[in-house]
Amino acid sequence: MYVGVDVSKRKCWAAVVDGDGVLVDEFSFSNDFEGIKRFVSRLSGGDCVVMESTGNLWVNLFEAVEASGVRAVLANPLKMRAIASAKIKNDRVDAKVLASLLRGGLVAECYVPPKEVRALRALVRHRVQLVKSASMVKNRVHSLLERYGFRREFSDLFGKAGLEWLRRLELKPLDKLLLDNFIEQIECLEKLIENVDAEIGRRASIDEDVRLLLSLTGVNVYSALLIKSEIGDVKRFPNYKKLVSWAGLAPSLYQSGSIERHGHITKQGSAVLRWVMVECARVAVRYDVRLGEFYERVRRRRGEQKALVAVAAKMLKIVWFMLTRREPYQSRNARLYGDKLNRLSGY
Repeated sequence: MYVGVDVSKRKCWAAVVDGDGVLVDEFSFSNDFEGIKRFVSRLSGGDCVVMESTGNLWVNLFEAVEASGVRAVLANPLKMRAIASAKIKNDRVDAKVLASLLRGGLVAECYVPPKEVRALRALVRHRVQLVKSASMVKNRVHSLLERYGFRREFSDLFGKAGLEWLRRLELKPLDKLLLDNFIEQIECLEKLIENVDAEIGRRASIDEDVRLLLSLTGVNVYSALLIKSEIGDVKRFPNYKKLVSWAGLAPSLYQSGSIERHGHITKQGSAVLRWVMVECARVAVRYDVRLGEFYERVRRRRGEQKALVAVAAKMLKIVWFMLTRREPYQSRNARLYGDKLNRLSGY
């Protein structure tokens, strides 16, 4: 049987189609552990289940189906235009269409990494969110100081000395309350980040891919593990162009007859991988001669931001070759690479 499931926050709708394309059953179940358990109990070993990748609503269902020994397929919603363009659109119709497309072998599948890689992704993405939250609070502190015209006297306003200076500032009662709350939030978030970093370092210290990636200028322990977790198995990309495209760093292309136009990067794919490669590129252009020269050539023609994106794409190309050939970066700085490995061994 081919089973299409339309996944929603509270309820899922399933449609079951046989080998001849005949709808033999359809039913709903709650999107919780009890409902998923009942759904899985209705499956048999030869069935195949398809669902769309919608946020993280699919995760529990996918893992339960996978654990039962039934084949699970995750559909890419951007490529499932048969559903998006339907004139009559509801959960029941979507489930039927998914099942029919699965039977015909027409489902555009999403890559689902192994369970251990999914756990690694969750860890490093959690750190991304913690850092973003801390940055938001710090920006509020800066905004408050600008209102009062205070000039900070520290290179790191949120270091130990900087925080003590902030606590001693004379402000209006309400603003003083806000500032004290901001400081508490920052200290709490920094502590959480420190705890997560310790776990990231522990996992990175036993990962050979991380050791390879650290040889690339601009990549630290955290970004190496993030790159590794986002890419998963590099062998699923037959060439570096596929990886760059999957990260959304490839230029868009319009081609019709003899007309061919290249546009902005597609930004389709892993937004997290795209972000971390651009952040690595910011550092690499300052310390890597070859990448720095490439950055300057592009910057003079197309501007700073496009030059950074071009360096990020080039670095991801290098990453593909490093992981595929199992070789470190050829233009690595031996001293910097040694320092990184020493820090890694300290976890």
